[in-house]
Amino acid sequence: MTELKQTIVAMMLALVLSAIFCRILIPILHKFKFGQQIRALGPQEHLKKQGTPTMGGIAFIAATVLACLPFLRARHLPVLFALVGNAFVGGLDDYLKIKRHSSDGLSPKQKLLGQFAVAAILLVFLYWRDPSDWGSLRLPILAGYRINISYLFIPFFFFTMLGTENGANMTDGLDGLCSMVTIIIMGFFLAASFIYGEGLGVVGGAFIGALIGFLLFNAYPAKLFMGDTGSLAIGGFVAMYAILMQMPLYILIVAFIYVIELVSTIIQVQYFRHTGGKRFFRMAPIHHHYEKGGWSEVRIVTVFSVVTLVLACICLLPLL
Repeated sequence: MTELKQTIVAMMLALVLSAIFCRILIPILHKFKFGQQIRALGPQEHLKKQGTPTMGGIAFIAATVLACLPFLRARHLPVLFALVGNAFVGGLDDYLKIKRHSSDGLSPKQKLLGQFAVAAILLVFLYWRDPSDWGSLRLPILAGYRINISYLFIPFFFFTMLGTENGANMTDGLDGLCSMVTIIIMGFFLAASFIYGEGLGVVGGAFIGALIGFLLFNAYPAKLFMGDTGSLAIGGFVAMYAILMQMPLYILIVAFIYVIELVSTIIQVQYFRHTGGKRFFRMAPIHHHYEKGGWSEVRIVTVFSVVTLVLACICLLPLL
């Protein structure tokens, strides 16, 4: 069976498994009262979401892994480890929020430490696998051109992993937003993997299929939230996938929504601290800024998804 056929099979299998797992998971999470804790300072419209089952990321993570098993290759392992490892960190954060009946789980330092530990294991694995492959990066838009950053790759790797993970985490604030944007982002990287023959089609296809299955329950009005379990796992998966393809610089463009969600939060926090309590945005991350300005959740998700699609097409065209 060719890689393309394997990818299609893995994608369809993951979609079905993810939808089934979501259907099974929702009543279980309700039973154990694993519901979302909504911040009192957030948009008032979100208070009605209090108690909606969270940690739904378990469904698409499990579906991705299971759908890859029949076609598993060594090259898939770092991506799957990034997925599962970051899901563990996010899951611990979600569990503490539920246990404490609060929107506070792990402290920011604890969460970053967990993410750093997962990234460090992956970095050691990459060096052990092929140290000669370090530092080579494909340049966005300029198809065929590369730069080599040598051992600067070490801090660059951590910056890419943690930045993408936390960008995806910040993007998960509206029904279906992170899921929809990520499906488009991974659509680009999946296409690029076939163009360059990177052998990552199966794992990329399975992940997209699993997210589509999850989106059936996560689209507005959401019946299930992914939680940090899902959003950190998503960021880890996307970052590791891009790194294996020597395309992490493309994240800055294709995953621009991740970037602007994270940057807007940093700007808001720093501006608040240095101005004695003034706000740069109505609310951060930036999707809440537009929500406070009167945009509906559906409109924000649609616009952010279209922006992602346009940027993905701009980056894909030079590769064809």
